[in-house]
Amino acid sequence: MMPGYIRTYIFLIIFTALLVLQGCAGFQAGYDAPAVNIFSFKALPANGSVPRFEIGLHIVNPNRSPLKLEGVAYTISIRDHKILTGVSNDLPVIDAYGEAKVRLQANVSIFNSLAFFADLARNKTTNGVSYRLDVKLDPGKYHPVIRVSETGTLPFDNF
Repeated sequence: MMPGYIRTYIFLIIFTALLVLQGCAGFQAGYDAPAVNIFSFKALPANGSVPRFEIGLHIVNPNRSPLKLEGVAYTISIRDHKILTGVSNDLPVIDAYGEAKVRLQANVSIFNSLAFFADLARNKTTNGVSYRLDVKLDPGKYHPVIRVSETGTLPFDNF
């Protein structure tokens, strides 16, 4: 049989652990994922032989606390081919119920681009091509990663 003070310590440790877990579970209650949309897309001068693009993202914070982002990683896929990828850690703090426009540089995947154009030549379409933007926003180690996706169709006359 355990002495009374050991049972008291065990009870306090378990009680404290339960309080911490309860606090973590309620930490994100009522939290809405930020909205991310592309607002601009333009070609940049090539750095060597690899083309680069500037992508403008419009980020809306629908929450009551500021959104301080440690980093962002993003991919743009066209017709399920990952064409552009990039990362950045130079991001503004987005005020509570605020928004910000962020310009990011993306690099082209040459092999995936070749596969896309081969697919486009094999499977011609007249009503446009589908795209998908996948963004991972990292608000820091004490908050969960936020993943946002946007899909749509690019008019065929862009290709």
